[in-house]
Amino acid sequence: MARHSGGQGWYGKVLGAAIGVALLAAGASMWAAQAEAVGGSSPKATASAAPGGGVKAVAVTIAHASDKGARGVNITIDDGPDPVWTPQVLDVLREYGVKATFCMVGTQAQAHPDLVKKVVAAGHRLCDHSVSHDTTMDKKSQAYQSQQILGAERMITEASGGVRPMYYRAPGGAFTPYSRTLAASRGMRPLGWNVDSKDFERPGTDAIVATVERELPGGPTLLFHDAGGDRAQTVEALRRILPRLKEQGYSFGFPVR
Repeated sequence: MARHSGGQGWYGKVLGAAIGVALLAAGASMWAAQAEAVGGSSPKATASAAPGGGVKAVAVTIAHASDKGARGVNITIDDGPDPVWTPQVLDVLREYGVKATFCMVGTQAQAHPDLVKKVVAAGHRLCDHSVSHDTTMDKKSQAYQSQQILGAERMITEASGGVRPMYYRAPGGAFTPYSRTLAASRGMRPLGWNVDSKDFERPGTDAIVATVERELPGGPTLLFHDAGGDRAQTVEALRRILPRLKEQGYSFGFPVR
């Protein structure tokens, strides 16, 4: 999700819940070494999203494009899963036959594995959004970045029943060359966005819709949220935006890998 000043209390709680991830430091150092060795990952490689699938490196560049081409749109949903709002977002997506990419915070996935499984069962894709949503990750050590990325990968995979995240989105866009390389070595394509709907600020449903319509010509990947506070405006905005984009000839897809 985008950097912002609101909602820090909620993320403070998430950060507190993630303290135990420090135990992953030893394992992280091993993956750190691997990441440094695969800095030249092939853009053509892909990772399996199925239980038991092998891990293949993917491109380290930050993805924005849609696999549906020039008239494709990628819906991405950050910060959940949340027991109140994620089911409502899933209902709207199902109503309009749209698949999305859910960028999950590790501690949230661990707390709500039933919702992670529902997201997967509905045909959506998973994205690693770090353990505790620290938007200052780019200022932290490589060991810390490893703990955040690999810890969330493990939490999400376990919560889903074995389905691995296919992307990594840095909180607030706080990517580093190291974090991108590490994620790509684990088969998670770094994922950016083109349109920040600003729904996190709760500016009103009309404002969210207007932002998307104004900024969509700049690129296909749209950013929304299903956690971190009252997301009623997000749900209603999606209910308006999805059919409107379909009427305009857009197709809904996934970020390129």
